[in-house]
This record gives sequence, C-alpha cells and structure tokens, in this order.
Amino acid sequence: MSQETNGVKYATSFKEQFTLRGMLIGSAGAIVLTMSSMYVALKLGALPWPIIFVALVSMFFLKLLGKTNINEINVTHTAMSAGAMTAGGVAFTLPGIFILNPDSDVSLVNILMVVLGGVLLGLIFTALIRKYFVVTKDLPYPMGQAAAETLIVGDEGGKKSITLFTSLALAAIFTIARDWFKLFPAATLNSKLMGYGSLTGVWWSPMLIAVGYVIGPVYVGVWFLGAVLGDFGILVGGTEAGLWDVATAATIKSSLGIGLMVGTGIGIIVKGIIPKAKEIFGPMFSKEALGQGFISLRWAPIAMVLLAALFTTVLKMGVVASIITILGVWLATSMSAQMVGQTGINPMEVFGIIVLLAAKAASSIGQTEAFFVAGIVAVACGLAGDVMNDFKAGHILHTDPKAQWIAECIGGLIGAFVSVGVFYVILTAYGPTAFGNQEMFVAPQASAVAAMVGGIPHMTSFIIGLIAGCVLYILNFPVMTLGLGVYLPFYLSLTAFIGGALKFLVQKFAPQFDKGGNGMVIAAGLLGGEAVIGVIIALIQAIPAFLAI
Repeated sequence: MSQETNGVKYATSFKEQFTLRGMLIGSAGAIVLTMSSMYVALKLGALPWPIIFVALVSMFFLKLLGKTNINEINVTHTAMSAGAMTAGGVAFTLPGIFILNPDSDVSLVNILMVVLGGVLLGLIFTALIRKYFVVTKDLPYPMGQAAAETLIVGDEGGKKSITLFTSLALAAIFTIARDWFKLFPAATLNSKLMGYGSLTGVWWSPMLIAVGYVIGPVYVGVWFLGAVLGDFGILVGGTEAGLWDVATAATIKSSLGIGLMVGTGIGIIVKGIIPKAKEIFGPMFSKEALGQGFISLRWAPIAMVLLAALFTTVLKMGVVASIITILGVWLATSMSAQMVGQTGINPMEVFGIIVLLAAKAASSIGQTEAFFVAGIVAVACGLAGDVMNDFKAGHILHTDPKAQWIAECIGGLIGAFVSVGVFYVILTAYGPTAFGNQEMFVAPQASAVAAMVGGIPHMTSFIIGLIAGCVLYILNFPVMTLGLGVYLPFYLSLTAFIGGALKFLVQKFAPQFDKGGNGMVIAAGLLGGEAVIGVIIALIQAIPAFLAI
C-alpha cells in the first residue's frame, strides 16, 4: 500500500517495491555499467561510485512508465549498481596474474568461479552485518545518504530541488571541463616533495569535498592526520632525518597504512562483532529471519562449506588457504563496511592483498592461487561497499531490506557473468601483455597486488600498525580513517579535509543552514554531478572500444 508524505510517494508493501519492470530496468543498467566499469577500471585505474547516476536513471525510467514510488526506484537502482563494483573487484586484482606471468594458463571456468565465489560471500556477509553498521552504529555512508537525499528532493520538488540540481549541474560542468576538455589538471602537486615520493597537493574534486562534508570534521580530521603522518612524518621527515632512504620510506608508509587497517578490522571483530555474534550470525543456524522483513540465511553455512570445497579442489587453493579466504572475507567485508561508512572510499584491492598475504603465510599456496584469493576478497568487498551504501539509502527511505537484498543478488550475479565475459574478451583480443602496459590497460591496482604477492615490504611497520590499529579501535579512536590517510596519496586526503573543514565552519558560524539540511542537499548535488559525469565519460570511452574488438 502506498502513502504520500510531503509530496513523496512511499510504498509499504514488498510487491510495490520489488517489481518485474524495476528488475528489467535494473538488469539492463547493470549490464551496461558493468561493461563500462571493467573497461575504465583497467584503462584508468578509476571507478566512480555509480549510485547517484543509477538513482537518477532509475527515477527517470520508472517515472516515464508511471505509477512508481521512491522505494521502487531505490530497489531498482540497487540492482543496477551492483555489477559495477563486482567489475572493480575483478579489474583491480586478476590482471596481476598476467602482469607477473604473461604465459599463465588460467581457464575461464576458474575466473568465473573466483568472481561468483566473491559475489556469493559478499552477499552473505553484508546481509549479516547490515543491521550492525547501518542501524546500530548508524555510520554516515556519504554516498548512500546522497542517493537518498537526491531521490527525496528530486521527487518532492520545491526550493531544495532547485538547490540540488543547481549544485549537480555546476559539479557536472566542472567535471566535464576537467576530464573531457582537459582545461586544467585534475590535481595540483608539489613537484619538490615528489622527490620524496610524496604526492602533496590537492585533487580538484567536488565529489571528494562533498564526501568530506558529509562524513564531518572528526573522521576527516583523523584521516588528514594519517596523511600528515605518512607524508610529512615518514616520507619527508624520516628521509630528511637520515632514518631511511626514499625507497624504504615508501615501504614503511604503505606497510604501516595496511597494518593500521588490518588492526582496525581485527578490532571491529573483537569489539563489535564477536560480542554480538549470536545476534548477527544466529540467523544462519535458526529459522529466525535477519530482522523485520529480511530473508533467512540458514543455507549460508552450507554454501560456505561448498565454496571452500570448490576453492580447494577446482581452484587448487588448498584446504588452509580456502578456509583463510572465507574467514578473510568475513574480516574484509567488515573493514569495507566500516571504511565506506566513514569515508566513502573502498580500497577493495588492499583488502584482497591483506588476505592473500595471510594465506601465503599459513600455506604453500601458489602464485596464481594467491591472486584467486585476492580476487575473491576484492569482489566481495566491492559488492559490500555498494550493498552497504544502498542499505543506508534504503534505511533512510524505509525500503524493505529483503527487496533490496534480492535486487543486489540479481545485479551482483549479472555483474559476475558480464565482468568475466568482458575480461575474457579483452584478454583474447589484446593478449596477456596488454595488462600493465602503459599504452593499453595500465591496471594500476592489479599491479600493486602483483607487487605484494611476494609479501609485506616492511614487516615491522606492518606489525606496529596492526597492534596500534586494534588497540586504538577498542579505545573508540576512529583509526580506520587514520590508516587510510597514511596509505592514500596526500592530495586525496587534503581535498576531503577541505570538505570536513567547511562542515566545521558551517556548524560553527551558520548552524541554521546546516540544521535546515541545505548543506547535505548541496553535498548530494556535488557528489551526484561528478559521479554522473564520471559514469557517462566511462560509457563513452568503453562502448566504442568494445565495438572495435
């Protein structure tokens, strides 16, 4: 049964939210977005969040058909966006197999099993942790908030609608000028500090400024603190003090950042998930559904045992590595949910690296199989980031999570088959040497995974970061964003910090502006403008390339 509030139509029944026409629109969009995401992730090493774009596309087509509601739109865009993040997990890891060894003989069946395994595990674990991160902890999830705000304001109209679409249009024009016409560089960097390996500067991104505004000054302040520690403390300060050379400084920085994030993940498990294990994981072993209106997951333990058996036998990963992979997805999806919720950033390949290193340390897993581990984890985490953003939007809009989760299953499975198909077509058309080739498919994230297959570059820094991350998280310090700041290039952190600083100034000197929701509306527009243009440019670049193959 539908109801209308402030001009916005909501649906209270499952049948009005989950519709055949919505899934047909969502599935078609998932195919197109997965294709473009695979191409752009391999070509440019970038993957814009598709959630605002798919929200607007879903709204357009469903309103064109008539008699829709905001929840049907929400469920439709949930299906549409899932494939893009699945493609990211593939593109950011598996090309590394051929970067290290172009003569690798990896079957299409093996690649498909890796991706389907990651999708299934991602769906299971995100269903289990949804309530903890979205409802109990109520993390910001800036992209999910922006999507919900876009749908509400776009549907109800009025002054806020004008504000939203004006800011969206300005961000879109800015992005077109930057990325299509190349009128100015995307980032301004300090050339002097680049000699230390530091990318100090600012990335001219309305989207990242908006992310900083949405998540607020506390999380962003800690994020920026990590960036200062990583670049000015380790890269510049440590090198100038003669403590280490430039190359060593880079390994210390990356290892410390990864260690902090792993430690945070362990802290999340120890402090947040284990004490609530019965509540979170109980539905896997009982008839109880996962909260009101949600689906039962009693089949999940059987699915995980079957996946472990397939990983062991078909992918030849071995029993130990297969078990570590499944446990690692549990840890990594929790880390992904936390990081996306706090920052809007999802370094899925880093989570893949973390688990593959654990698998290598505990077993005699081969090089190709190590990439399989990373691929499974990255796909699961990519899907997790998308799922949790969609669940946040759904929580705000009072959408039935069961409808969203089924839509996510449809989009995720479509994404699995389409991304593997695109990967195989590119591999067949251009050959294995195309990956890692600056003239063809750079695949920078997969190159990073390939570099880490040999092990943690600076184990001492990693262990220090791991212990510090775990302890600080237990003490309620937002250490995940600290590790992210250490690991990421400085220019990204500075741009997000600008957004957080703006939020602080608004709250301090113009609180009524903030309480009226104007800041969030503008932020949603800025997020949407750059994200929408990013996806459109990706489509323009990708489709002709596929037609030429």
